[in-house]
Amino acid sequence: MSRVGKQPIPVPGDVKVTLANGKISVEGKKGKLELSFHPNMQVKHDAGAKQITVTRPDDERQNRALHGLTRALINNMIVGVSAGYEKKLKIEGLGYQARIDQKSIVLSVGYANQIKLTPPPGVTVEVLDKEGTQISVKGADKQRVGQFAAEIRASRKPEPYKGKGIRYENEVVRRKEGKSFASGG
Repeated sequence: MSRVGKQPIPVPGDVKVTLANGKISVEGKKGKLELSFHPNMQVKHDAGAKQITVTRPDDERQNRALHGLTRALINNMIVGVSAGYEKKLKIEGLGYQARIDQKSIVLSVGYANQIKLTPPPGVTVEVLDKEGTQISVKGADKQRVGQFAAEIRASRKPEPYKGKGIRYENEVVRRKEGKSFASGG
């Protein structure tokens, strides 16, 4: 049996869970999320024990895969509406910076034009310092937060020679040595 799938999901007291015909809806202080799960999976909410359990009908390959996936997605939803998710990015490079324009983020990262990215609904972006080198992406939906942070990073990936570009806060960029010229000849 699945190690992830068989674990019950604890539900905090401030989170409201609604189960109806193949959909689970979770509401908390950070927002509201909804998920349509696969019809083979049985999701049960025990309000008394404050937990959700996911079960599968048999040990068929697809059902084993869906079991852990469904449990992980529901757990991510509960964590998202209660605590939220945050990804921090760091901009390195001379003159590279970010600023907020209305709700969009505008990146000046060495190209002729500035890059303007608008976050999806439910995701907020902040510039944490006055130099504009630290960005925070927050939201209740783990997938949307990670996707938008990846889009920001993809606008100027860190390069290995000087280390310039946009990277995640704790990301380590492997540095390469530049060309070395032979002496004399």
